[in-house]
Amino acid sequence: MVARVVHAETSGVCHFAYDDEETCIAEVRYLLSMLPQNNRENPPRAASDDPTDRRSEVLLDLVPADGNRPYDMTKVIEELVDDGDYLEVHERWARNIICALARLDGQVVGIVANQPQSLAGVLDIEASEKAARFVQMCDAFNIPIITLLDVPGFLPGVDQEHGGIIRHGAKLLYAYCNATVPRISLILRKAYGGAYIVMDSQSIGADLTYAWPTNEIAVMGAEGAANVIFRRQIAEAADPEAMRVRMVKEYKAELMHPYYAAERGLVDDVIDPAETREVLVKSLAMLHTKHADLPSRKHGNPPQ
Repeated sequence: MVARVVHAETSGVCHFAYDDEETCIAEVRYLLSMLPQNNRENPPRAASDDPTDRRSEVLLDLVPADGNRPYDMTKVIEELVDDGDYLEVHERWARNIICALARLDGQVVGIVANQPQSLAGVLDIEASEKAARFVQMCDAFNIPIITLLDVPGFLPGVDQEHGGIIRHGAKLLYAYCNATVPRISLILRKAYGGAYIVMDSQSIGADLTYAWPTNEIAVMGAEGAANVIFRRQIAEAADPEAMRVRMVKEYKAELMHPYYAAERGLVDDVIDPAETREVLVKSLAMLHTKHADLPSRKHGNPPQ
């Protein structure tokens, strides 16, 4: 029991852990139902009665517009996928990121998503390794990847720096860049800094990128950015605090409005959250025949 908990929650060695044999066998069957026989086949499709054009008005309530308020990303995933069913991989380890297998219109997809309920959804060493491994697994078995972003950045701190967060974060970047399966990314709220880039941004080759109107694509939050960019104006003002508030407001209005990303080509479209399922299904259909060849080489040279 102790070893199971340690490897499922601390070391990350164990992908799945169950309390009884019956549940374990049932989940293994469910897992195998979503994997192909080998890497030359596509994952098996399954009939679904869940309408592809089903609107999800509840998403507007699930995800608060206020970027400082947490929410449960698993509820978003349940609302988007067929019949709300999905299988989370490494569920108990690195909980600030979610890796799950699910179906959209009967097609198997891999979902990588930040979890704002845990560490505000930041990327740290363990989350980067967990997601990188999952992306590579999906790519190995021809499973399209959907990335749901709400990431405030990489986790700061001496422990992360000494542990090599840059090196480990690069593993996720490498995994996405090396993947040849269809890749779709959707920005729900925050997409800040280097963490946004490595989470399958358009700049590293995502096939299609979408954003909700609540998206904020930036180097950092408005408060932090204003303190840096307008440092001199704030310091020289008669009322520094009032000036800081004004600069933050101007920064948000000019550089973090909903369509800033689309105007600059950072995303392909800003979509209605209620139509997300339909958009994802249509995007998968469009990318169904995607074919990409990697350069001829002995093997890659991934970060270690």
